Amino acid sequence: MSDFTMTIGGEGVAAPTTFGVVDPATGEVHAQAPDCTERQLDEAMAAAAGAYKDWKKDETTRRKALHAAADLLMANAETIAPVLTGEQGKPLKDAAFEVIGAGFWLKYFADLELPREVIQDDDKAFVEVVRRPMGVVAAITPWNFPLALAAWKMAPALLAGNTMVLKPSPYTPLSSLKMGELLREVLPPGVLNVVSGGDGLGAWMTAHEIPRKVSFTGSVATGKKVAISAAPDLKRVTLELGGNDPAILLDDVDPAKVAGKLFSGAFQNNGQVCSAIKRVYAPESLYADVVEALAERARSAKVGPGTQEGVKYGPVNNKPQYERVGELVSDALSNGARAAAGGKPMDGPGYFFEPTILADVSDGTRIVDEEQFGPALPVIAYSDLDDALERANGTHFGLSGSVWSADADRAADIAGQLECGTAWVNTHLALAPHQPFGGFKWSGVGVENGPWGLYGFTELQVLHRSKR
Repeated sequence: MSDFTMTIGGEGVAAPTTFGVVDPATGEVHAQAPDCTERQLDEAMAAAAGAYKDWKKDETTRRKALHAAADLLMANAETIAPVLTGEQGKPLKDAAFEVIGAGFWLKYFADLELPREVIQDDDKAFVEVVRRPMGVVAAITPWNFPLALAAWKMAPALLAGNTMVLKPSPYTPLSSLKMGELLREVLPPGVLNVVSGGDGLGAWMTAHEIPRKVSFTGSVATGKKVAISAAPDLKRVTLELGGNDPAILLDDVDPAKVAGKLFSGAFQNNGQVCSAIKRVYAPESLYADVVEALAERARSAKVGPGTQEGVKYGPVNNKPQYERVGELVSDALSNGARAAAGGKPMDGPGYFFEPTILADVSDGTRIVDEEQFGPALPVIAYSDLDDALERANGTHFGLSGSVWSADADRAADIAGQLECGTAWVNTHLALAPHQPFGGFKWSGVGVENGPWGLYGFTELQVLHRSKR
């Protein structure tokens, strides 16, 4: 797997050097990706700027192209999935689902209205508020869902009339490079450029003079650097950053009935989801039953290489994250926590960690206060609901959260008090293209998805026509 090229101006482009891409199931380099030079980035930005001149003019053409791109991705899901699994680690079925999901997002935006709002129509003037494209968008995506999150940016940006230079994570560049290769068939040259490289390439992109917008998904620390880099040029930014999502169980839940959904909401993609459940607050009267119901699922979860039949959870994507999960679990255990299930790395090659449920843990422990982003879930007991709510909100994060109860109205009242961008009732990770997604506090700036996400890739313009 070494013949991947970047897409610049509609052409496949190699780089003078490459960097290794590790298969997390083995811990070994299994492919090479082009290491984009600064000059090649300039060429990609220039190609995007050149394509923008015509791309912004014809909305009908843009909609047709997005539909064609979606159809092409969906038709090639089984081809792209092994590439994604090889670099990310997720099971093949999940990888194919991600490719199809990316196509689904493209189709949603291909049909979404670009509104024009008339705010005055009288004998004096006809005044409209219209949304105009910005220009070139620099998009930087993470390693947990490289194609899905690229589509979250591509679809609204391209529909609005912008063009794009896309940079995937250096841990998962291959699937995005493959996508760029495929989409050369249906997108005009320069509309979508895909480059690959390390963190230095991302810094070049955010400071580059051509882009008018930066859309970034990743860590809080890097998001702050992106904002600082974009500020001197007053680039617009959308930042989708980390989360430490609480799930609060009320005292009328049946642990056996909710445990499956809780476990799925915490361990989907092996816990590597920004809006996954990261901590569970359970009432003392139900605490032991909740812990055991979750632990039972953790003990029975099938973990292994994503290429193996029946595997539900793959490895942690990369060595630094694998080591971080281990560090946070070890810290909790050394401070009195109990591993009701898991608690340690798995034997053998690769970055496999046992699905872990931690009991007898409380706020103030690192794995409760920080974002673990991996297959380890702390369960915290509470005696007072108001105190649990205060602790759930007592964080710099504010991405998502959920409340669980037999009384949905009661749960909704509590959910409305969570300080986060999405508050779910009796579910978690219920994401959809028509539903805005963003965070409070350190979890982000702006939103993605729905018309609100589309608006983030536009500038407002007042078109005032005098009738006198």
